[in-house]
Amino acid sequence: MIDEILDKAKQGQELSDEEFLELLNIENDEDLEKLFKIACDIRDNQSKVIKLTSTVHLTNKCQIQPRCEYCGFAEETSEKGYYNAFYKSNEEILTAVKSIQKAHIPRVSCSGGYGYKGKQAVNACRIVKGNSDLEILVNVGGDLTEKSVQELADLGADTICCNLETINEDVFYQRKPGDSLDQRILTCKRVSDAGVGLSSGLLLGLGESKEDRIKHLRYLFNFKTLEEIPIMGFNPYEGTPMADYPAFPLKEQLKMVAITRIMYPEITITMPTPTVGPENVEFSLKAGANNLATVIADNYPHEVKGVGSPEYGNYTEVVNVIEKLDLIPQTI
Repeated sequence: MIDEILDKAKQGQELSDEEFLELLNIENDEDLEKLFKIACDIRDNQSKVIKLTSTVHLTNKCQIQPRCEYCGFAEETSEKGYYNAFYKSNEEILTAVKSIQKAHIPRVSCSGGYGYKGKQAVNACRIVKGNSDLEILVNVGGDLTEKSVQELADLGADTICCNLETINEDVFYQRKPGDSLDQRILTCKRVSDAGVGLSSGLLLGLGESKEDRIKHLRYLFNFKTLEEIPIMGFNPYEGTPMADYPAFPLKEQLKMVAITRIMYPEITITMPTPTVGPENVEFSLKAGANNLATVIADNYPHEVKGVGSPEYGNYTEVVNVIEKLDLIPQTI
């Protein structure tokens, strides 16, 4: 049965939800290798170039209350995260942007806490586009008004990210009691309506089922400018309500990367190095990913902590892994 499904995937035939579920249930190592090989072949037939994305964390002051149960990013949520409040000045953002460009990393993600109606994202986009050749992704969740989305479009924002994380409403509101799934969906629609590339991803291991994950991937077809899907696995942050909750298994995360590649052959699939662990970047690429995020060069001027873990990917080490796999790191 698995071989038949894999053959269909290899030939580019559409798979049913039940067939994707069969792939997610693979336990046999030999079948897993076949799945990952097919996903990589699909990616490589499009391009062997691997995008690299660095980051500027604009602010950890987040007005979502109560806090998301897993978050170690917002102020005073975790001693291992950004515990002390900050809001980066224009000069600090510019210094970081220049260091990223100097390191030849082609793209920057500007992310920040909720509660500013997109003003922090618009300000960062203006700085990036006015002072560098970098591609920019802005990620402030559902905190974007129709006006701020249009301002980002007018400034030439390349991609706007709004992760739904899970579309299982019960799980969403259990883990994110102060957030709004409807608001996040509205933001994704606004981004699409503005003609800007949309990034919207899944956070795996919050309590959702495998069926939920497949439904979520299908749901993303609703957004016409969807161009990127981050696949993130839950990692516990010390001091948060989910501190003792188990980390999402790497193998299951890689299966999701592979089936996302089969479902969306041309999409950018992003693996943030903090959620997979910098030491596991190689496996992400071997499962069909083509963008590695939170990649930081040695010249970076600010302290960086990942959203899913305090770790991040070192630029030199990440590039070495990409080249070792006979893939091509995108640089500027």
